[in-house]
Amino acid sequence: MKDNTTVKAKPKPRFLVVCLNPTIQKTLVFTGLKLDAVNRAAEVRTDASGKGVNVARVLTQSGYPATHLTHAGGPNKDWFLSLCKSDGLDVAWVDSGSEVRFCTTVIDKGAGTATELVEEARAVASGTEDLVLEKFEALLPDYDVFIFSGTKAAGYSDSLVPRMVQRATGLKKLVVLDIKGKDLVASLPFGPAVVKPNLEELLASLPPEAQNAIAAAPTQEAREAVTRAAVFELTRAWKDQYGTELIVTRGSKSVWFNENGAAAEMPVTPVKALNPIGSGDSFTAGLAAKLAEGKSLREAIQEGTRLGGLNALQLKPGSILPD
Repeated sequence: MKDNTTVKAKPKPRFLVVCLNPTIQKTLVFTGLKLDAVNRAAEVRTDASGKGVNVARVLTQSGYPATHLTHAGGPNKDWFLSLCKSDGLDVAWVDSGSEVRFCTTVIDKGAGTATELVEEARAVASGTEDLVLEKFEALLPDYDVFIFSGTKAAGYSDSLVPRMVQRATGLKKLVVLDIKGKDLVASLPFGPAVVKPNLEELLASLPPEAQNAIAAAPTQEAREAVTRAAVFELTRAWKDQYGTELIVTRGSKSVWFNENGAAAEMPVTPVKALNPIGSGDSFTAGLAAKLAEGKSLREAIQEGTRLGGLNALQLKPGSILPD
């Protein structure tokens, strides 16, 4: 007898990506860049960006339902939102009264370099934080995975991000953090599932004695060994104290993490990068996606490194698909 039973596909997890520092990204490509001289770009593009946009865009391109929560304001607000719309991004935003900043990537194809010029964000208007929290609370029940990414603009309190993390973990949501500094330290007690900084960001969070030991190392090889030991000590400590996995990316070098209580690392497949901007965000997207699907930490890191490599091959930042 033929079985006509229809098996319903499990719905894909829904992602809310929170980043309170939107960007309009200009990418300039030169065949050869000369300092203190007139340089004419061979190629120019402008995109919506910022770490949250990049993560949400890669998730969307990977077929996952994702919404980006941010603010926008000033004359560039409509331009930023239209760039998001053209990429098919779902953006939940509040009016901050502050101009959306510009950042610029300067790519020198001749030298094989990508230089990032970052503008600091203007302070958001009074009352913006309340609007963000109100929007966050309204969105909270509808999402399965919460990704907090990047820095926040001036004008927000130090309690904002930890407060949102606490609300999400309190409802047993999967929470992934790609943040640093005070936001990270104050969010850890609420038990996020994963923290994913790059090594440069993490170094500032190491205990003073570990930082001093790294600085005192006599050679580059010794410095890396001391750094590696300090990072793995931190991965164990955070796992024991908060139940949080610490995953440390290092650009084109192997990823450091804790696997079943032991130090582990994942090699990164080298690629001939065109534009590495957004590769860390692409890693975050792939990592979170696979963890949400119940994959192992190693499998999730593998997907993160794969998407990070794909991003580096694109000129568009925070993208894994040809434009």
